[in-house]
Amino acid sequence: MRKTIALIRGDCASPEIVAQAVRVLDRIAKRYGHTFTYTEADMGGAAIDKYGDPLPDSELAKCLAADAVLLGAVGGPKWDDVPADKRPERGLLKLRKGMGLYSNLRPSKIWPGLESASPLSPELTAKGVDIAIVRELTGGAYFGEHKTWTEDGETVASDLMIYSEHEIERIGRIGFETARKRRGKLCSVDKANVLDTSKLWRKTMHRLAAEYPDVEYSDLYVDNCAMQLVRDPSRFDVIVTENMFGDILSDELSIICGSIGMAASVSLGASAPGLFEPIHGSAPDIAGQDKINPCACILSAAMLLEYGFGLKDESDAVQKAVTAVLADGIRTADIFVQGCVLTGCRGMGDAVLERL
Repeated sequence: MRKTIALIRGDCASPEIVAQAVRVLDRIAKRYGHTFTYTEADMGGAAIDKYGDPLPDSELAKCLAADAVLLGAVGGPKWDDVPADKRPERGLLKLRKGMGLYSNLRPSKIWPGLESASPLSPELTAKGVDIAIVRELTGGAYFGEHKTWTEDGETVASDLMIYSEHEIERIGRIGFETARKRRGKLCSVDKANVLDTSKLWRKTMHRLAAEYPDVEYSDLYVDNCAMQLVRDPSRFDVIVTENMFGDILSDELSIICGSIGMAASVSLGASAPGLFEPIHGSAPDIAGQDKINPCACILSAAMLLEYGFGLKDESDAVQKAVTAVLADGIRTADIFVQGCVLTGCRGMGDAVLERL
């Protein structure tokens, strides 16, 4: 197989983790006889420094021309004072919109050996956590109109949340299909007791549920869902929800599962290349110190192999290698406990490569 991967190395400590993910992809290519070539694309702070724009059209075009996109993380205090429409995060929103990536899948589980890193009680971690969050990615408040104005001598702001029926239906179907491939349970999360968008969301999901009688379907308000994830996450299989709720709940889950440094994701659309990225930030406080955990980026590369290129065996090999590293007690600082071996970003990459 010959494939081109666009690399967005990102800001601060992010290039360190992307480098380790590329090493893993190169080892997989050599072992299984594939050829992966890379195109460098700038986004976020790096693009602001170079072009004055968090995602120039030329860089978006590189991503659209590739077979898949691997992204680290963008942003950092260096760019906190740039105009709102030029912040690094705006590049990410433009990338998702420009690539038509309306669906984000974030698997969340407690990896064997990391049970003690979870804030949950041992009784709860013993029950296991294995949840997939399906998040709508191009609608809602993040993509609505944002306004700030002065009224009666004070500053007023608003953010418009809009959803159409077809946007809800297409992400809802992905939720149901994902549940069919897992344990057959789907929970739709909304705020239908308050928001009109959520009322439409729930009405549309109920209509779809009739087409999937084999899937056990339920609804939860987002605040109740947040509580239930802490109370007993083992009750969940697949969660489908809108953009902002999914952003918040998936970050909550990453900590429940031990560390955001282990959390990978994939964003997909109808036909564009997939975008594969860890869900954590760029870790500016430890940039250049070889301390950041590369596992989330390596696991995102594993998802790239499976969801982007259909290489399930290769993806499984990467995941098994990460599992073996953790079983051998090798840890970066974010997941370190007494009795383990502390290593850095490159050391963790070395350990994964050894087990491949």
